[in-house]
Amino acid sequence: MVYLNGNFIQKNKAYISVMDRGFLFGDGVYEIFPIYNKYILGLDSHLNRLQDGLDSINIKNPHTKGEWISLINKIISFNKGSDNQAIYLQVSRGCDEDRNHTHGDLKPTVYIQSTGLNSRSKEILLKGGSAISRVDIRWSQCNTKATSLLANIMYAQEAKENDAEEAILCRDGVITEGSNSNVFIVKNNCIYTHPKGPLILPGITREIIIDCANHCGIDLKEVAFDKEALMNADEVWISSSTREVFPITNIDDQQINNGQVGPIWSLIYNQYQALKGIKA
Repeated sequence: MVYLNGNFIQKNKAYISVMDRGFLFGDGVYEIFPIYNKYILGLDSHLNRLQDGLDSINIKNPHTKGEWISLINKIISFNKGSDNQAIYLQVSRGCDEDRNHTHGDLKPTVYIQSTGLNSRSKEILLKGGSAISRVDIRWSQCNTKATSLLANIMYAQEAKENDAEEAILCRDGVITEGSNSNVFIVKNNCIYTHPKGPLILPGITREIIIDCANHCGIDLKEVAFDKEALMNADEVWISSSTREVFPITNIDDQQINNGQVGPIWSLIYNQYQALKGIKA
């Protein structure tokens, strides 16, 4: 079951108009909520970011926070096959009478669906993963979680075709983020990640990792770093709502930390699992 504009219906019966601006222009925003044992991790933060995204492109929020929570919980209840789920929520500007670049006051289109969320075990993650690096050519408002993701999906597809977990992006010599993740490095027992701003999406998992580092007493600095720092790091990780915190041990066919997952990643991973109510 999915939710579309006031109705809970079967996914294969959910349709939007060809005049929907989300379909025509990618004119909308979205959120992904990770669910563990029916607990929505980072709920308020995700809803706050949804509001920020709607504000940034001037779409009026069609629901109150309480209404969003009720809709999400209803979708969760329909997916009884798994207690761990990923909820995808999208709000587009809505439908117009014709395809026009400009628009009037439209009623937003709201879509919500759930898929199973299968987190990889620590045993698997300790094998590490690979990434490729690419020049960041995206627009300069990456902090808006917009549905217009053409550059991002091209990077992600290129990573897939190279049997890599992610494409790590570099703009003007500075590492920004991944195609659909935030990037962390560790050097001399200190964690570094790009600061918030228009060049990165302010990931909710990124914020949780920062909280985990504080809880573990590990120094963390939100500062820009270049590709040389990335390639010479003691540890490299990526993070997202569905990947959680994922260790990268090879970039552009060059090993990081001799191909070994580092100890600080393990500490952060364990603390993240504790927040989910899981003993690592």
